[in-house]
Amino acid sequence: MRRHDDVVEAWIMLVVWAAIALGGALIGAVTAHATDESLAQLRHDRHTVGAVLAESTARAVSTGDGTRNGHVRAKVRWTASDGSLRSGRALVDSGQKAGSNVLIWVNSKGQVTTEPPTASAAATEAAMFGAGAALAFGGLVFAAGRVAQWRLDQRRYEQWDREWGQVGPQWGRRTT
Repeated sequence: MRRHDDVVEAWIMLVVWAAIALGGALIGAVTAHATDESLAQLRHDRHTVGAVLAESTARAVSTGDGTRNGHVRAKVRWTASDGSLRSGRALVDSGQKAGSNVLIWVNSKGQVTTEPPTASAAATEAAMFGAGAALAFGGLVFAAGRVAQWRLDQRRYEQWDREWGQVGPQWGRRTT
């Protein structure tokens, strides 16, 4: 015996799993590609320039806000590509004296920025974003399928209740 709702439920589950597999792969690939392109653009737009430390970092402790891997944020001065003198705060190695030459990262507008991710770090980040997007998409599709399945279960329970209402009073009656 096969009810219409059972056939509908089977088709819903088939569509859900196909959408998770195919849609998740597509969403993950598109997200990973977009992330990789964005990070490649960062690597293209950022470059190093020579700068001079305006303050000493010899006694700086590389912990807390604005620090990373033995670097501290310090005031630096540099000459921009247009010849103008600029200053700002950049991440530099700790333990250096004022007047030391350092390399800093600037963006295409000449503003101090952080070092862009390497190609391998960008690939890893893109893969993680892609996997996250695929999982999020899969979770949403799975949840939608479960809601549809729950609704079908509710319909079956209502149908069984109506049928029991008709058969229940006759249960245990003797017919002679």
